[in-house]
Amino acid sequence: MLRALAVDDERPSLEELLYLLRADPRIGSAEGAGDATEALRRINRALESGPGGPEAIDVVFLDIQMPGLDGLDLARLLGGFARPPLVVFVTAHEDFAVRAFDLKAVDYVLKPVRRERLAEAVRRAVERRGTAPSIPVHEPDPDHIPVELGGVTRFVAVEDITHVEAQGDYARLHTDRGSHLVRIPLSTLEERWRSRGFVRIHRRHLVALRHIGELRLDAGTVSVLVGSEELQVSRRHARELRDLLMRRP
Repeated sequence: MLRALAVDDERPSLEELLYLLRADPRIGSAEGAGDATEALRRINRALESGPGGPEAIDVVFLDIQMPGLDGLDLARLLGGFARPPLVVFVTAHEDFAVRAFDLKAVDYVLKPVRRERLAEAVRRAVERRGTAPSIPVHEPDPDHIPVELGGVTRFVAVEDITHVEAQGDYARLHTDRGSHLVRIPLSTLEERWRSRGFVRIHRRHLVALRHIGELRLDAGTVSVLVGSEELQVSRRHARELRDLLMRRP
């Protein structure tokens, strides 16, 4: 039986979708989330729990047009995880179908949702889950991150990124040759790149230890020099950062 998460910022639509899902005997459990940020937190717990864990989620029924992070952005983020849940888009808009299936969506259901049409989407999810590989599927290239620039996708090497700056739902990746804006929360990059030597120094900044040139102390404030840019270190992160720098080879 499938464990489902429904995501929709419109409460009546979310409640109707949950009602229909819970009425399907192939759905073991169905939870709701009011936006993509809440959904991402829930999915992160599911991934940490593992495919057989109590927090696991098999399929996400996902609206597209939502404030902040939209459904397509969330699906794109999920595609970067080692073992993402399946995605079924549930939307009132026909225009995004091609992009949705480019993101490997299981199905694309139009609102108002009909019971029999949703049942078909559940059937496809059950079928897809049954043919999924039993071993983890890893990211194709964990050493690079895709960025959009003028309609062209380019791949930035993680080792070239000096620091990352939070900008709302986005993150700005800084390199010696410029910067790139990606729609990924800073907290997600912090988790993903912790083992690659990135450390949080401030609620707005994530820094690669290997690119820190100086640690500066001035009248009780702490900052680091990354290239030619000086970044403030918050008090709560100062001691941990100093210890890491002292242990750095």
